[in-house]
Amino acid sequence: FVPSVLGTREHWDAAYERELQTFQDIGDAGEIWFGEESMVRIVRWLEKHKVPLDSSVLDIGTGNGVLLVELAKSGYMNLTGIDYSPSAIQLSEKVREKEGMSNIKLKVEDFLAPSAELSGFDICIDKGTFDAISLNPDDAAGKRQQYVRSLGRALKPQGFFLITSCNWTKEELLNEFREGFEILEELPTPKFCFGGRIGNSVTALVFQRK
Repeated sequence: FVPSVLGTREHWDAAYERELQTFQDIGDAGEIWFGEESMVRIVRWLEKHKVPLDSSVLDIGTGNGVLLVELAKSGYMNLTGIDYSPSAIQLSEKVREKEGMSNIKLKVEDFLAPSAELSGFDICIDKGTFDAISLNPDDAAGKRQQYVRSLGRALKPQGFFLITSCNWTKEELLNEFREGFEILEELPTPKFCFGGRIGNSVTALVFQRK
């Protein structure tokens, strides 16, 4: 990947400062990464597999926290969101407050340098955070390896990891997460047709920690 400002903390701090101001001005929570259907896809998978409502869920790079609100509305009770941008956590706190979801835990935390208590989760979810890390101008390959190590610590053995990506194909993600994780299934995502070839603009996979 070509390094990009999208892979830097400065970019996301500035972006979430703008979104925080917008929320304070007009009550708009901002962009939902990969759209509403990406959240529906995750909730449906959890429901289909009868994942208990008291399972501990970690949203990695929670942004505005809207996914956690959707999970709370679906009955999930043990929800944690982390983001390395303090502005993102401030925004997600305001969204949580507006929605009256006091049981969602939120904290400023860098997943690549996690605190000791970031462990033992039944489910970890990533919508676009691994993508952003992959664009970091400073040793993106090393950061991806650190991400996989952090995930191994955060997730219980046999725990589930649901990842949504627009930068990586299924085969590439299988390669990135080959150490310690196995693929359970690929979730259906919107398809596009270009030059007679059909492809997926978004990849969504479910892994299980070995």
